[in-house]
Amino acid sequence: LNELLPTLCLPLREPAPSPLASLFAQPVGEVWLEIGFGSGEHLVWQAEHHPEIGFIGCEPFINGVASLLGKIETLRLATVRIHDGDARDVLAWLPPNSISRIFILFPDPWPKKRHQKRRLVSPEAVADFARVLRQGAELRFASDSGDYAGEGLLTIPASRAFAWTAERPKDWRVRPFDWPETRYERKALSEGRKPAYLSFRRL
Repeated sequence: LNELLPTLCLPLREPAPSPLASLFAQPVGEVWLEIGFGSGEHLVWQAEHHPEIGFIGCEPFINGVASLLGKIETLRLATVRIHDGDARDVLAWLPPNSISRIFILFPDPWPKKRHQKRRLVSPEAVADFARVLRQGAELRFASDSGDYAGEGLLTIPASRAFAWTAERPKDWRVRPFDWPETRYERKALSEGRKPAYLSFRRL
């Protein structure tokens, strides 16, 4: 945390670089964003399988940040930058049309009705996603809360900036091959909850 994190934190006090890909220590063709990376297992899997992509990961909890830093150091990944705070600060900092994929995997569902306004996927956030995503880019959202998944399925297309990409009725129950399992997903499955895997295309 003391040595590696300062070298990888996003420079939010400065304007975002142009092109955004210049954030990374090695050349990359696109930039993907993961909001709430947990322990970093999904982000690291993607970085290992897509060395041509730059990754920005947002996570406010220090244990998760420390876990990801350990993986970055062990694997010597040069295509990951981190924000150890609120993802909304990163969304406000990013230039328009600069991101090619966003992952929001198993965010806190805030199940109590009085807390649901804290949910990440809201009309305001969806507008931010639409601003930073390129045309044709993908937004991936997963939840083990049926209520939250349903809300996302209504809220995201309602912006008229996204189209749900499911081709068959059961597609939302099947995790794509390039969507590795996370520990939150394993926990949900072990407790009998069935996750929903939703993918949207930026129009």
